[in-house]
Amino acid sequence: MFPVRDNVPGPRSFPIATIALILVNAAVFVFQLTLSDRQLQELIYLFGIVPRRYTHPVWASWVGYPDNYWPFLTSMFLHGGWIHIISNMWTLWIFGDNVEGRMGSFRFVLYYILCGIAAGVVHTLSNASETMPVVGASGAIAGVLAAYAFLFPLARIICVIPIFFYPLFVEVHAFLYMGFWFLMQFFSGTLALTDRHHAGGIAWWAHIGGFVFGVLVFSRFVQKPPGRARSAR
Repeated sequence: MFPVRDNVPGPRSFPIATIALILVNAAVFVFQLTLSDRQLQELIYLFGIVPRRYTHPVWASWVGYPDNYWPFLTSMFLHGGWIHIISNMWTLWIFGDNVEGRMGSFRFVLYYILCGIAAGVVHTLSNASETMPVVGASGAIAGVLAAYAFLFPLARIICVIPIFFYPLFVEVHAFLYMGFWFLMQFFSGTLALTDRHHAGGIAWWAHIGGFVFGVLVFSRFVQKPPGRARSAR
C-alpha cells in the first residue's frame, strides 16, 4: 500500500521544518546527480552506513575508513535513486506536517534526526558483518509514521494498491495502516536475517528501529497545550 493523502487538515503554523528537510534531501540528491559513478560510489561508502566499519574497527582501519560516526547523520540525507527519494519525500510530506504541528519545528527536526540515528544503530547491530552501505531517510521517516499513528490514530489515509495494471484505492485508519506497515517490515526483516536474499536491498531493520524508537520517545517531543488562564478575582 502506498499512501496518497490523509484527511487531517494542515497545521495552523507553516510546516517549515518538513519543507526544509525535503529541500535539503532534494539538494543533496541533485548534487549526487552531478557526480561520476566512481565519485558517487565513494560518497555513498564514505557517508553511508557500512555496519562492518563500526563492528570490526580493525577491518575498517585496514580498509581506510576515517574514525568517526558522521554517517549515522549524513546517511539519512543520501538516496539511491529517483524512486527512493520520491517515495521517501512524498511520505514525509503527507505525514510530517501534522506531526510537526504537534511538536513544533525545532522539536520535530530533533525527533526526526534522533529516529534516523536510532535506525542506523539498529541496522548496524542487526547486520554486523555487512560491508554494503545503506542510505536514505526511511528510518527517520519511520519515526514520523510512529508519531502520526499515536497522535492521529483515527485519521483516514487514502492508499493505492497496484493490482497488475489496475490501481485500487482504499481508505484505512492511520493506526491500522501504520500497524500493517510495521508488521510487513518486521516480517521482511526477520526473513532477511535468515536469508540475505530476502532483504532485496532494503534496510528493513533500520525501518523497524526508527519506528520502535519513535513509539518510545515521541510523547516527549509533543508540545503540551497551554494551560487555561486562571480567572481574575
